[in-house]
Amino acid sequence: MQEPRDQLVSQDTSYLSMVKQRLRRLERALAAVLLVVQISAPLPVTNWDSISVPPAEAVLYSPDTKVPRTGELALRRAIPANTNMKTIQESLEELSYLLRIPQRKPYGTMEGNVKKALKVALDEKEAILGSIPAESKEKGSLLYTTLIEGKGGLRALLDCIKDKNADRVSVGLASSLDTVAELELLQAPGLSFLLPQQYSNYPRLNGRGTVEFTIEKVDGSTFSPQAGEAKKTATIQVVIDGYSAPLTAGNFAKLVIDGTYDGTKLNCTSQAVLSDNNLDSTIGYSVPLEIMPSGQFEPLYKTTLSVQDGELPVLPLSVYGSVVMAHSEVSEEYSSPNQFFFYLYDKRNSGLGGLSFDEGQFSVFGYTTVGRDILPQIKTGDIIRSAKLVEGKDRLILPNVS
Repeated sequence: MQEPRDQLVSQDTSYLSMVKQRLRRLERALAAVLLVVQISAPLPVTNWDSISVPPAEAVLYSPDTKVPRTGELALRRAIPANTNMKTIQESLEELSYLLRIPQRKPYGTMEGNVKKALKVALDEKEAILGSIPAESKEKGSLLYTTLIEGKGGLRALLDCIKDKNADRVSVGLASSLDTVAELELLQAPGLSFLLPQQYSNYPRLNGRGTVEFTIEKVDGSTFSPQAGEAKKTATIQVVIDGYSAPLTAGNFAKLVIDGTYDGTKLNCTSQAVLSDNNLDSTIGYSVPLEIMPSGQFEPLYKTTLSVQDGELPVLPLSVYGSVVMAHSEVSEEYSSPNQFFFYLYDKRNSGLGGLSFDEGQFSVFGYTTVGRDILPQIKTGDIIRSAKLVEGKDRLILPNVS
């Protein structure tokens, strides 16, 4: 007869054996799913050679991965602003996750986060306003007052939380975060790092720019925007980010100013809307792959990120409407000099952490902020009637041509 201790050991061994068998089945199932994705994906799926990834390192498969899910959030996080403003921003952004909790929402935790943000704003007023250049001081002071006392400010947000009104909290939070972003942009008039010397002859964007596309149907059909009447043309606005991808954004901005994309045909897949790749390869600069890793202060060049090892970009691909340069036909260490695409992120084609299998492999340099509803209506053959740099031309630095 077995002793109780021996019985426990035997039971533990059987349990561990059962767990290992189930893990092996899960790995085989995951491999099958990835195989289907690899066959069907129009963009190359990379870095899935090893299916068995240690849980502590497998950011790609973690359901708790906290990456920006909107272009607005990604752009806000990319601003290299005053540390006090970033503390305020992080405290407020946590509310976005807390609001997703169903049924009994943690209003007490939300209140604590907003009080923390308010305390930092009040205690560090001098440092916050002191980080703003002299020519923008007046605007900065008005924004600061709005953040504290405005209709969509922190004190008003506290009142919404005390009323336990989730809809009002969501609206108030969005307003406060918009004000935070405006203040941060005033604190960041240029790049916070020096570009490598070998890239000094490339166009660069020292900050943000906005590009407006007019897309035209050529088959006689119309676009159906969420607001307004159906028309043959539709407008899409994109914010391009030189803080994280100065060379890529700079090259793109110059191409737009030069009229390169006017009349360009678009091609569509289930995951992307791509500009035609028949443009002369001598148009535009051969910019190296440019990716700013989260937590770093300058971009990496010619280097992809290992998402499975926890490396995440400041500007993630895994956002619907992200704007990305295609790879060069010559080398994946470089972006195409002129071909770009709008990425149509779909969580159903992603890893368990909600990240695209191509995350960290392309130069993302901006996001669609107006007209996201137009992107899925674009069909192969539609054209870019015009592309204009409507904001940021003063931040575009062009190389000296001798």
